[in-house]
Amino acid sequence: MNLSQQELQRIKVIENVVEGRIKVGEAAELLSLSRRQVQRLRQSYRAGDVAWVRHGNRGKEPANRIDTEVRQKILELARGRYRGFNDTHLTAKLTQVEKVAVSRATVQRILRATGLTSPQKRRSPKYRSRRERREQEGVMLQTDGSRHDWLETRGPKLTLLGFIDDATSKVPVAQFQLEGEDTAGYLRITRQVVEQQGIPLSIYRDQHSTFQRNDAHWSVAEQLAGSQALTQLGRCWQELGITSIAARSAQAKGRVERLWRTFQDRLTSELRLAGACTVAQANAVLERFLAEYNQQFAKPAPQAGVAYRKLDARLDLDYIFALRYERVVNPDHTIVVGAGLRVQLPALANHAGYAGKTVEVGQQPNGDIQVYLNRRLLHEEAAEPGSAPVRARDMRRTSGPFRKKPVKTYAYAGRMAL
Repeated sequence: MNLSQQELQRIKVIENVVEGRIKVGEAAELLSLSRRQVQRLRQSYRAGDVAWVRHGNRGKEPANRIDTEVRQKILELARGRYRGFNDTHLTAKLTQVEKVAVSRATVQRILRATGLTSPQKRRSPKYRSRRERREQEGVMLQTDGSRHDWLETRGPKLTLLGFIDDATSKVPVAQFQLEGEDTAGYLRITRQVVEQQGIPLSIYRDQHSTFQRNDAHWSVAEQLAGSQALTQLGRCWQELGITSIAARSAQAKGRVERLWRTFQDRLTSELRLAGACTVAQANAVLERFLAEYNQQFAKPAPQAGVAYRKLDARLDLDYIFALRYERVVNPDHTIVVGAGLRVQLPALANHAGYAGKTVEVGQQPNGDIQVYLNRRLLHEEAAEPGSAPVRARDMRRTSGPFRKKPVKTYAYAGRMAL
């Protein structure tokens, strides 16, 4: 039975709940479910059997799905006659006057999917308390980047990207780069964690545009789907089954913030002591520093063992960790990558043509290109020798039509970043 990464994530979390390593409330947060749903999954769990994780309604049309005509009528009324009505007031008018019986939650979902917000801005006071550490190593990693004058006057300004384990304060991966916080950098350190440790259950991060869409643009496909397309990094984490948790404040991810303060003191001194003046030299010092730091400052987790999921050998990591964009094949079976770089695609095994079809172009952080048709690798092209790593930015969606505004491209040693 083939299971998705999300289903494997659910099995791992519920297994930890059953064996007492994770509390029900923490499992609910990891799986983005209610405590009641987690309790139901816990009751359905069967050791050695995975059938319980598959929902019985999979593949069926929802019985309560709102018709497209009704949805369109609600939008027209919200933009016209009832313009400026809050969600509750609009729902009452729809039910009493327009005879459209829908719930307030349904109205809210339809309006938000098209960018219509409520005129009422209310925020109830929130109770805040100190969050306890996670029980096991690998349950949650916090991530962030620190742009700092790490080399002082000896070299360029660098950005340090890394992860810190919430349960142990261990830093499994960190890396310097010239660029600021960007997609390529986070893809690199995520791949290092996955290959060296396994797949973490969740990642706690801020609301940087690398992790989530912060723009107000909605394509027609996104409006119909009711959600914006993910960023490249968000798509990568989703395909691995990693739960992405957004922090609402800098204090919420205080562990990684305090880590950078410690590194800006100790690591800067170590770099000065070693005379590091380039990115390569800084990363060499960082590798030695991390081993010493973890030995001195890492704490034992409240519970023994690790929660990292074992990496499935069937996963194509080059495909998952690539920057992926869609291209339509030209009549001569070429595609244009970037600005002016035309790639000739090979014939299929049966010499059948596929002009006009949509292919996926995957670009690795080092510039290598792979072209996929229905997730089957068609063509590979290595980056030019000596070309610099790509500066990737989430200026395009992972799928669907591109934005109406023109998108800039960046040249690196003869190759254009997608």
